[in-house]
Amino acid sequence: MEEDVREVRVRCTRHLAELHRLHLTLLGETRWLKRFTTEGRASVEIEIVAELMEQYLSASDAFLENMRGRMEARLGLLRRGEPLVNGRPEDAPGHGGFWLSFSRLCAVLRRAAR
Repeated sequence: MEEDVREVRVRCTRHLAELHRLHLTLLGETRWLKRFTTEGRASVEIEIVAELMEQYLSASDAFLENMRGRMEARLGLLRRGEPLVNGRPEDAPGHGGFWLSFSRLCAVLRRAAR
């Protein structure tokens, strides 16, 4: 069971590292755009950067909205996963950690909704 958790975290970490590398690559590409301005064609740089940022924000917004929608739909089920001992959550090991994690998820969802 813990192996599954570790494996999922490792895969997600790899994907985030790949995303970070792509961000750096995009930044590197945009450094070359300033040549258009120095050549007297600032409108070309403006157009390309605006298009790049619009596409990036659109893709990022779509990802966040998808994840937010999925997780908001599951909040009730997730909440019912609270650990219990003898039918009492207060007696269960991990009770505080569960609610801390649940609160953290709710805060992230609120932030993504902005």
